[in-house]
Amino acid sequence: MVQSGIIRVADHDGVYVIKMEGDVRLTLCLSFDSFIDDMFAASDFCSVMFDLCDAQAIDSTTLGLMAKISISARNLGFEKPLVVSSNPSITRLLVSMGFEDIFRIVEKSALVECRGRLLAQADTPEDMLLEKVLEAHKTLVNLNAQNASTFRELIESLESQQKSQHGGL
Repeated sequence: MVQSGIIRVADHDGVYVIKMEGDVRLTLCLSFDSFIDDMFAASDFCSVMFDLCDAQAIDSTTLGLMAKISISARNLGFEKPLVVSSNPSITRLLVSMGFEDIFRIVEKSALVECRGRLLAQADTPEDMLLEKVLEAHKTLVNLNAQNASTFRELIESLESQQKSQHGGL
């Protein structure tokens, strides 16, 4: 049975840990994106690590936000974030998305249990949710040609939907 997804976050001395559990979906994307902004705004930020050992599934929007973190960290001069994944299907997904180029992926680690605060699901206006989903998928498309091919139609559809929401502007 697949459990509903949650994201836990914690930090200590500028090291941020993001733990994903269950089936992590776009319903968490706004609170996750807000956390990302706060994390990079922190004066002591120095690294980030993802613990995906308890993740059963991660949707493409969440993967796009993960890629955003890595790209932003690299642009600020920090090392590649670490991803710990003990689930072979999650690891295959990460590799298929080209994440081995932007993350250090390891299978297991002696991690301290993360009991950080939970990111809440937000009641999100549809236009804001659409914007975040589109941004996350554009990030994935920029990683490699396979992602560009995989998400091209989705991005075109989302952009069309976005234009129709704004009266064709």
